Amino acid sequence: MSNDLVYRFIRPDQSLTDFVYGYSSLQNLATFTEGVIIPNGRIDLLFYKTINDQFQIILMGLETKPKPMPKREISVFFSISFNPLALEYILNQSIAEFIDSGKELPDNFWDFSVDDLNDFDAFCKKASQKIISLLPDEIDERKRQLFELIFATDGEISVKELSEKIFWNERQINRYFNKQLGISLKTYCKILRFQASLHHIKDGKLFPQLNFTDQSHFIKEIKKLSGVSPKELFKNQNDRFLQFLVYHTK
Repeated sequence: MSNDLVYRFIRPDQSLTDFVYGYSSLQNLATFTEGVIIPNGRIDLLFYKTINDQFQIILMGLETKPKPMPKREISVFFSISFNPLALEYILNQSIAEFIDSGKELPDNFWDFSVDDLNDFDAFCKKASQKIISLLPDEIDERKRQLFELIFATDGEISVKELSEKIFWNERQINRYFNKQLGISLKTYCKILRFQASLHHIKDGKLFPQLNFTDQSHFIKEIKKLSGVSPKELFKNQNDRFLQFLVYHTK
């Protein structure tokens, strides 16, 4: 990793964990030009400042394949990583229409400004307060349990089993995923299993530790979502896979 690149990650208060995965900060990204973005199964709200002090806020759709980092000279980068429940209950919108892309939001979204990128801890506090103010009085318990089970099993659970556990029709579950996220539950679970495999690969375990059919299937799935084999991902030449470098276990 570049000596100039500084990464921080802060988990949310317990009251927000159904909706927020965490807050991230990356400083000096302008020095990092050959990065590859890989799917993480979260909905990222990005706040960043370019080296010429332009400020942008972008809501990202889900990534379903690897892609090169945008060629922007970014000096400061903060993000809020949401869990899917936040789409309906906090952000009040679907991301189905911008898979593998993003949507630019007004630069005063949630009353944030470029000055909020001067202090990451203050940014996290402001973001948490805003999200707390938007918390719904109640949520559909089936949906809360749905994501609790999916995350607890790293996506290694069938639609049938989910349906039986939360008493929600399989067809309705898939309709909900396609409407909110733009992908099927099966596809989403594959992304979570891929993410759960990263820390094993980072530790040099280049054989499946999770429920892949066999070694060939494991290599195929890792290559599909990262663009390279587990062995190449482990080597991480030129620190290309930034999310892999800063990967944190749950």
